[in-house]
Parts: sequence; C-alpha cells; structure tokens
Amino acid sequence: MKEILEELISGKITLEECENILKSNSIQELDDAVKLDLSRKNRTGFPEAIYAEGKTDEDLILIINSHFKKSKENLIITRLNPLRFLEIKDELLANEDSLIYNKKANILILKLKEIEKKDINIGIITAGTSDIQVAEEAKVVLEEGGINTITSYDVGVAGIHRLFPQISKMIELDVKVIIACAGMEGTLPSVVAGLVDVPVIGVPTSVGYGVGTGGKVALYAMLQSCAPGIAVVNIDNGFGAGVFALTILNNL
Repeated sequence: MKEILEELISGKITLEECENILKSNSIQELDDAVKLDLSRKNRTGFPEAIYAEGKTDEDLILIINSHFKKSKENLIITRLNPLRFLEIKDELLANEDSLIYNKKANILILKLKEIEKKDINIGIITAGTSDIQVAEEAKVVLEEGGINTITSYDVGVAGIHRLFPQISKMIELDVKVIIACAGMEGTLPSVVAGLVDVPVIGVPTSVGYGVGTGGKVALYAMLQSCAPGIAVVNIDNGFGAGVFALTILNNL
C-alpha cells in the first residue's frame, strides 16, 4: 500500500488507477481455487468467513495459513466439525492460543486481534435445544463483530410460558434485534414479532420429521407470517442471520 501511495504522490499513477490497484490488492488469490477477501472487516464490520464443507483439508490448511501470514484480521471457518478440526490442527501455523474452536457452533476462529466491543445488545432465542447449533453460529458472528449477545434457548411455543420472561428481559436490556431460530412448524419468530418493536430475524432450522423434514415447513411458515417486522434467512443459516443483524446495526 505504501508503494502504491508513493506512486500516486509522485504522479506515476492517477487517483483512479490508485483506487483500482488498492481494490484489487484487497483480494488474495491462492492457487486457482480460492480467493481471500482481506478487507472484508473494514468494509462490512465482520471478518472474512470460509465455509468448510465442500473444501478438502488441504484447501482449509492453505487458506488458514495464508491468512495467518498475510492478514492481521480474524478469520472465521464455518461448518467445521470437531473431527476435521483435529485432523488439520497440527498443520496450522498459528499457535494454539490463536485457534479458538466453538464445538456448539462448529466454528473455528483464527484470533489475530482483540475485538473492539460496542455497547449494543442483540437477543438470540431458540425454540428448542436442537436449534442451538444454528443459534451459536449467529452468536459467534455477532461477537466477532463486537456485539454483545443475550441468549435464551429452548423457549418455544411448546411451552410458551417460558418465552415471555425472556423477551421481557431482552427488551429491558435494549436489544436492537432479535434472532429467533426454530424448526418443526417454525412459529417462534411470528410470536416474538407480535410482542416487540425491534426487527426480528427468523432462522428456520432443519429440525422436524414427516412433512417438516429438512426445515421447509418452518421456512414457509416464517415467510408467511402475519406479524410485521420479520426478515427470514435460509434454512440453518445462523451465519447469514448474524451478518444481517450486523448490517442493520452498522447502518443505524
């Protein structure tokens, strides 16, 4: 970057050329298969994230080690199951203190810097315990974006009396968004949206059986909700819910 700016100052390149070079340099290409976005944190407020499923162990090792050598920002590896983490762990250049693995979320964080915390709260709730992995994925993304998370799990409509005290607590703590994860019939986000005046992000999960297998019933129910103020992400997409919540907060 310093060399590029010196060329700009000396008149060797124009302002437009400088801008294009800096933009192109923010993407690092690894072999022919992978491109790392090294400036995502600066643009969006959350770190570069890599989806582990579909990539070989060699790909993941290359990505993580290259990021470790080239960047000072944190890196998130999603959908990395515990067995795969153990298989690649010894090949990673980062020291053990820099590798933080969340078993609930199946996420590995390459921690290269401390996060600057913001005085903002977001609520995360689940209908059942089977939805917790998806909720934890959203939680990791939010915390890596510097946001405080207030969680309450297993408070679905099957025992709806459990829900109201938790929602009341979140409103008292001035949450700006509530993420609601639910499988089965997917009713939870609609109930929550009818009680609060903040945006609700519905996350359908693939928890269910019969016609609910795979989470489509929960997805359709959330999309068809009669309660206003709900946005819905894809099935099991806790990561997307966390990113969307951060996007809302970054534009307040």
